[in-house]
Parts: sequence; structure tokens; C-alpha cells
Amino acid sequence: MPHPRKRFAQHWLRSQVILDQILAAAHLHPRDRILEIGPGQGVLTRELLPRVQSLVAIEVDRDLCRLLARSFATYDHFLLLHQDFLNLAWANSLTPEQWPNKVVANIPYNITAPILEILLGKIAAPAQPGYESIVLLVQKEVAERLVAVPGTKAFNGWSVRSQYLAHCELICPVPAQAFKPPPKVDSAVIRLSPRPYPQPAEQPQWLATLLKVGFSSRRKVLRNNLKSLLPLETLTPVFEQLQINPQVRAEELGVAQWVALSDRLQGSKPS
Repeated sequence: MPHPRKRFAQHWLRSQVILDQILAAAHLHPRDRILEIGPGQGVLTRELLPRVQSLVAIEVDRDLCRLLARSFATYDHFLLLHQDFLNLAWANSLTPEQWPNKVVANIPYNITAPILEILLGKIAAPAQPGYESIVLLVQKEVAERLVAVPGTKAFNGWSVRSQYLAHCELICPVPAQAFKPPPKVDSAVIRLSPRPYPQPAEQPQWLATLLKVGFSSRRKVLRNNLKSLLPLETLTPVFEQLQINPQVRAEELGVAQWVALSDRLQGSKPS
């Protein structure tokens, strides 16, 4: 049995209670086509396979691929790809009929950000085709940022981008003792449900630019951060029109306020 490798940030989930929470959060249906990233020893895989139409598992560890291939050789609807999820070559291995409609995974914590960017896409380019739901086991701090509300310490640019692209829910906390070996941090199960934002930005790329600049320095008020893009004589009246406090900081504005600010300022953006 392969041992967990630090370079792949491997921690094996050992709690049936948490497995059951993940399965419940995924709302599995016999017609579901599942993508699992980093199946490890196949603990979650074994629970998923009898419940779904097909499962695509992407594993970068060669030894684990051998183990998984042996363990699930009798499942015709199991496709194992020995690839790095981040290089996207795996997508070329799937036909449109094989493309997953849901993601269920215990992902490596050290590459959470790029995994989420691939699964959700970007504000100006949401992932296509999108997923109905994405259920992940992640570091607790990441989960808190994804579901954070404006004005809290956890709320940041990542919170705005994620909540613009998907409905984000924290399903349950997961103690370190649920894994072997236990990670140095606590974890949580999250569910992301991608969808178009109800009132999308007129120019999503401009919104993405505003967010990047607006959150560039948490110590500064938002107007001072945005001065690198637009002069104060442009910013001040727009803030007044939107009833935004001139001393507000980036983390105090919610998604809808960011969209409104983007739409009002787009006519003044630099060429």
C-alpha cells in the first residue's frame, strides 16, 4: 500500500462520517458523471462508483494509479487518467458524452487555488462546459474565504470572484484527526454551484481588473487603491451616486456593490 507523499500533499481520509457528508452534499443521481481529482487510495472512489453512471479519476501519483487500477478493474464505468490535473491535457481524453457534470473530490491543499480557477473559470471567462455542482474537501481557511460575507476578516478578492461565479456553501467542518496522517490544519467540506451571476457586470474583464487593483492593498481605503486606474475626480462622484462611504475598504463591499461600481466606472476606464 503506497504511503502518503508530502510533495503531493497527500492525506488519506479515514472518517466514514465525513464521507457520508460528502456524498449527501453531492446529491448523487444514477445518471451523474463524476470527476474526482486526486483519488488517492480510492476511499471516496469506492463510495462513488456504485452510485453514478461514470467516474473519471485523475491521479498524478504513478504508484497510486497502479493501486486504483487493480482495485477498480471490474468497474466498466471507471476511467483512470494518470495525469496532472493542472496541465489540462486530461480534458482532451474525454468525449462530450464522457464529460462530467459534477465534481466530488478531496483535493491537494497546496494547489487549491489553481484547481478552483480551472473548475470555476474566471469572471471574464467562466468554465465551459460548467459543472452542476462541485463538492470539495478543502482547508478550513479556504472554505471560510469562499463563503465569507463583506466586512469580515476572511472576505477578500477571492471571495468576490468565487461568489460571482457560483453559489458557495460550507457543508461541515472536518477535524485533522479525520485523516491519516493528520494535516496541520483543519478542513471543511464545501459545495459550489456554478451559475451566471443574477445581475452580471456589463464588462466582466473590467470588473476583474477593478478587483485586482481594489484588493491590492488591504491597508488602504478603496479609493486610494483605485487611484492607479482612475483619478479621484472620477471616483468621488460615482462613490456618492452609489452611496458608498469614501473611506470604505475593498473587503467591505459585497459582490453586487462591486458589479455596480464596475458598471458605473466602465465609461471612464483607461483605453
